[in-house]
This record gives sequence, C-alpha cells and structure tokens, in this order.
Amino acid sequence: MFTNIRKKKETSGIPTASLPDIVFLLLIFFLVTTTIDMDKGIRLTLPDRGGEVKIRSENICNILINAQGLVMVDEEPVEIPLLRDTIEEKVKARGYDASNAPILIVSIKPDKETAYNTYIEVLDQVKLAGATKISIAEPEG
Repeated sequence: MFTNIRKKKETSGIPTASLPDIVFLLLIFFLVTTTIDMDKGIRLTLPDRGGEVKIRSENICNILINAQGLVMVDEEPVEIPLLRDTIEEKVKARGYDASNAPILIVSIKPDKETAYNTYIEVLDQVKLAGATKISIAEPEG
C-alpha cells in the first residue's frame, strides 16, 4: 500500500563538474598562443676594444643635457629643435675624412636625472644632422 515515491530534487544552476578541465584547457591554449615581446632597447654599434686613440679637442663637440632638459652644445645653450642645424654646421666646418665620414665626434653627456625622452630626442637630432661618430659619456655621480 505504501509506495515509495521519491521526489527528485531539482538541481538549480550550471553543472560545474567539467569546469576545471575547461579552465585548464584555456590556460594551456593561452600559454601556447601568447608571444612575449622582449624590449630590444636602442641599437648601438659599439667599437672594438683597443688602445686609446688620441683625438684633437677641436674635433670633439660636447653636448651636455641637465636634469631640466636644457641642452648645451660646447657650453652654449641650444633648443632641441635647433640642435640639428647646429650640429650640421659643426660637421661641415670640421670636414670629412678619406672615407667620406665626418671628422667631428659628438660626445653626449646626460645628467643622471635627465628624462629618457629628452636624451632620445637629442640623440635623434644628432643622427639626423649626419654625425656618425657619437660618444655617449657616463653621467657623473
């Protein structure tokens, strides 16, 4: 007479039994397909190690950059947009060697607190001016 009637419990929600499998597969997918770009930095060609070469002081153009972004070319203040013209004049004044490379050596010396952006702007202007011999001096301090 008594019948055993079981009521089925209604399950509410989403079944999560396979969720860890799906998460693991997504993790593997993104690990395999993601590429990591390494910062390549600035490409500079460094000279071979060798003996010191004597350079006449009149063939060196010193560029100093202070922490506030002020640029001094041979102890004269120059605005960054005018730097290219200034260096071009100095390159033409010094002349070229037998291999048609400028004799002028540009030495850039930034302050330790110089903004990286300012340093790159100065370096770009010097390269655009046609200077091929560029020395980067280590900041003092």
